[in-house]
Amino acid sequence: MAGVSLSRARTIIRKAMDHGKQAGMKPLSVVVLDDGGHVIAFERGDGASPGRFGIAQGKAYGAVMLGMAGKAQMARAEQQAYFMAAVNGVYGGQVVPVPGGVLIRDGRGKVLGAVGVTGDTSDNDAAAALAALEAVNLTGEA
Repeated sequence: MAGVSLSRARTIIRKAMDHGKQAGMKPLSVVVLDDGGHVIAFERGDGASPGRFGIAQGKAYGAVMLGMAGKAQMARAEQQAYFMAAVNGVYGGQVVPVPGGVLIRDGRGKVLGAVGVTGDTSDNDAAAALAALEAVNLTGEA
């Protein structure tokens, strides 16, 4: 598999949104990035605040650029705040180091991109991303 197609990215988004609705979450916004950090697709759920793109993109972007999912980024930020501050400087402030940024891996473990979900608690955001990836037979690393 070369990467995540537009069609598959849209399916991932739909599955994450569906998971959020079924779990009674607040309105979600979901972005899928390729392995270079470029946006493949994004949707903001009905009722979600307009600033959600930046948060979703920042969660996913940090995961791709660091090769480190949101939970690991948050732990690193808590242990080495100076490191994450420096990383954010390098990446123009685009990294949001919290759960909800989930790496997309193929069956061999290769990073294909990332999903960024925002709108509910960070842990619920990550759960929605993982459920979506599982639904399309991809592996997620939260």
